[in-house]
Amino acid sequence: MDDIVAAAMAKWPNVPHCYGWLALDARGNWRMRDERAQALNLAGDIIRNPTLQGFINRNYLCDGNGNWYFQNGPQKVYVDLAATPYIAQILPDNQWRLHTGQIMPAATRVWILDDGNIVCLADQFLSQLDDRDIALFLETLTENQLPLSETRLLEFMEASAEAVSEFTISARIRDQEVRLEKSDLISLMLEVAYCQQPRLPENN
Repeated sequence: MDDIVAAAMAKWPNVPHCYGWLALDARGNWRMRDERAQALNLAGDIIRNPTLQGFINRNYLCDGNGNWYFQNGPQKVYVDLAATPYIAQILPDNQWRLHTGQIMPAATRVWILDDGNIVCLADQFLSQLDDRDIALFLETLTENQLPLSETRLLEFMEASAEAVSEFTISARIRDQEVRLEKSDLISLMLEVAYCQQPRLPENN
């Protein structure tokens, strides 16, 4: 967190929180959602100013209830998530870079979702892979040390929860082999207790 933000929080500790105005899309873009965007359920305008992007990235946090927010001075600006709290891209050296600019640490779990998206867990970072890099990821899949065929991948995606355990598909993330699992976004977000659309509690 920026020092200026911490100082503002100490000076004005009771500023009302903001909901619905900031979103993170599935390609890692911050989007500003004005009243019209909110009313019409539009994605909002992409924030393209590098200074503002960096400020949001450095002050992007999660509260004790699994709600993600941008600490804008003394005010919490809660974030609507199109997918997971982080979006990752694959760099030319095969490292995964998060939308905040951080290099993702070693992955511990990876899933293919029912919609074909890829989600990875690394430390506290739950990250969906930018859809433009899914093809690169699929090229790393192996089973019994052999490249995975498209047919076998489709069989995995169509398999029941019980049958999935019979597959031993691995993905290479950076220099590490991680077993591929199957899930859906709602289940993963519930598992880690993260909220996609924080809103002001009704009793407030």
